[in-house]
Amino acid sequence: MFKSRKSLLIMALAALAVVAYIQPAFADRLADAISATPKGAEAGQINTELAPGFLGIPGGPSVNLVIGFVWAIWVGWIFSTVGAFGGIMAGVGHITIYGFGNYASTFKKTSPVMNKLVTDSIRVSNQWLVGTSAAMSSFNYYKMGRLVLPLGLSLAAGSIAGSYLVPWLTAGKISLKSYIGFFGLFVLALGCYLFYETTPKGQAGKKQAKEAAKAFEASIKEEKEGAKVDTAAMGVKVVNFSLTKCVFTFYGVEFSFNPLIPVVGGFIIAALASFLGVGGGFLLVPFLTSVAGLPMYLVAGTSALAVLVGMTTSVFTYMVVKDTPVFWPLIGVELLGILVGSFIGPRTSKYIPDVWLKRLFVVLALYVGIRYSSKGFLGYSLLPPF
Repeated sequence: MFKSRKSLLIMALAALAVVAYIQPAFADRLADAISATPKGAEAGQINTELAPGFLGIPGGPSVNLVIGFVWAIWVGWIFSTVGAFGGIMAGVGHITIYGFGNYASTFKKTSPVMNKLVTDSIRVSNQWLVGTSAAMSSFNYYKMGRLVLPLGLSLAAGSIAGSYLVPWLTAGKISLKSYIGFFGLFVLALGCYLFYETTPKGQAGKKQAKEAAKAFEASIKEEKEGAKVDTAAMGVKVVNFSLTKCVFTFYGVEFSFNPLIPVVGGFIIAALASFLGVGGGFLLVPFLTSVAGLPMYLVAGTSALAVLVGMTTSVFTYMVVKDTPVFWPLIGVELLGILVGSFIGPRTSKYIPDVWLKRLFVVLALYVGIRYSSKGFLGYSLLPPF
């Protein structure tokens, strides 16, 4: 326990050192954007007579930190439970609840440079939250025997290039309206696909996943009835690994995959996720359940590991290479909430049936997809908040 706490302290100090090093660069890009934005009291202007708000910009949105903390708990819980929607739910908070999306839109015509800076800040803020949740979730699921390490590392290997290239190519060049529209379309399409997988026809080809899920659920039932069950001992065990085939077991059921496929998949998923400013779990979950054929009980931990590497690369690119600022008072409070939610998620997900974990994914995907695709392409939301 002491060593664990000491390691966390060292990591926190290292993070603070990095922040201290790159803070002057943030100030330069932000100062340039503020300087290029018209001053005044009208929409799309900066009113220098008002108190500093988001990013320290005079008249910027003011955020209730208590709301930020509570929302971050939800973000951490949902990502660590289903392996997805952490970045998307973080985006709902930053774009909608805190009002940063509407704030960025006011500068679309008056100051495109400010519009794009706020958009980039939203993207990297989302990634800070989901990256932190991914780190804690990966550790928890690995200890529980519910993380397929070779598969997660294969996905992560492919994600590095995708997470670097997209921020480098698109930072400061994508408008918020386009960002929201594509965000919604991807999520909506994946929600429909996962819904198909919950139907009898969609589940027909998932015999291994169903068998493993039933064995896992049976052990949890025994544990609830008072029996001593070493669930970690029955967890993931790698039997054989090579460049073209990896074999592992979970609760006595054998699975296999070609490591080269998740490397390619990881590149594509990380590129799309980095473009949208989210963690990529909503793309990884369909990949892991459909291509790899995993039960949902293995998806969250494996997805988290892949997301962690991708988010670390993407955050570094946005903040160090592209000098994108974030609002540290809010991010700091949100990270505390993320840690709380990510601690709870892995411990509650085992009590939720496999099919309901997938249905939870579907419900969230449909809501988020419809809302943001309509907001981005129609100019208004078909679902609340409008």
